[in-house]
Amino acid sequence: MKPLAMLASDSALSRGRQHFEVTGETRGPRTAFQRDRDRIIHSISFRRLRHKTQVFVAPDGDHFRVRLTHSLEVAQIGRTIARALGLDEDLTEALCLAHDIGHPPFGHAGEDALKAAMQDVGGFDHNGHTLRVLSQIDSPYPRWRGLNLSWEALEGLAKHNGPVATPGWALAEVDAGFALDLTGQPSLEAQVAAVADDIAYDNHDIDDGLRAGLLDFDELAALPLVARGWAAVLRRYPDVPHRRLRAELIRQQIGTMVNDVIDETRARTAAAGVTSVADVRAASMALSGFSPTMAEEERALKAFMYAKLYHHPRQTEVADRAQELIAGLFAAYRDDPARLPEEWRESLPEADPARSRHIGDFIAGMTDRYAIARYREVVGDVEMPEGF
Repeated sequence: MKPLAMLASDSALSRGRQHFEVTGETRGPRTAFQRDRDRIIHSISFRRLRHKTQVFVAPDGDHFRVRLTHSLEVAQIGRTIARALGLDEDLTEALCLAHDIGHPPFGHAGEDALKAAMQDVGGFDHNGHTLRVLSQIDSPYPRWRGLNLSWEALEGLAKHNGPVATPGWALAEVDAGFALDLTGQPSLEAQVAAVADDIAYDNHDIDDGLRAGLLDFDELAALPLVARGWAAVLRRYPDVPHRRLRAELIRQQIGTMVNDVIDETRARTAAAGVTSVADVRAASMALSGFSPTMAEEERALKAFMYAKLYHHPRQTEVADRAQELIAGLFAAYRDDPARLPEEWRESLPEADPARSRHIGDFIAGMTDRYAIARYREVVGDVEMPEGF
């Protein structure tokens, strides 16, 4: 089938950047979306992802995934789908690489703790914070705050999980300065980035869960999606020991899900009769995603992972400790801002909500190990459960 190039975002038709840049200063022959991707990769906030939780908090094992490796895996899957569909690969990759930049230390446990600590100043959510980091906090350029990404990159990150009817304070602030059309559908590149994220963590968290000994393979293999993939692997490699085939199962599942998304996206766009990027944004539903059958099987897989891995007693023990740590840090800095590092102390606003949000920005940018070190410095000793 022909690629959907007519539905691809065109960097030459970009809506531009919030801050004007002199074209002659462009370093190298790159499109706007290539520059977005490169700015993300070179940013401090992207580098910090190497020490931020994906599933396991500060894992002892070198082979477990962290936010950085997860983001790279999402980008690989996203580019594969975008290439098959004829979409812009660079924009897709930029969105995949940046989608988790707003996560605080300790993953969702850290986010829950920050949300509770900041409830009287608007709360916290990692997606809104991603936009805040990229447009205000991470500031390597001399003339403006933030990375000054293209409208399409910021819009895709704001809406990669769909239209936003009621944005939180962080996203609302970004939108007020550079309107992102939050109520419309996102580009196909953003929709692909969202489903690539699902494919990556569905499968790679299985790999990590098995490696950590927290998942039972026989229970996992009873799920319809996994059972079908495992049967296909065994047919191809009947003489190979089963323990050596688990990585092949992960590859099998990723390929099956990728092909499903490609076929379903083609079917949805054809049925919707869209012929332009504007049509995609005006559509009544997302035009890229899993087929109904795959969506049902993927939900069953997610339910299994929540029950058996994400809510495993060893995981919840670490999550509880992590939440106590984040809550303690926030309280300590709000009670005595003199404990903040000098550069954060010097720019501390006088009053709330800006004052507490500034402290939240500092904590959200921490890596797992930096948060543990700062807690020991300003609160007291803390011991994380062994092995995680």
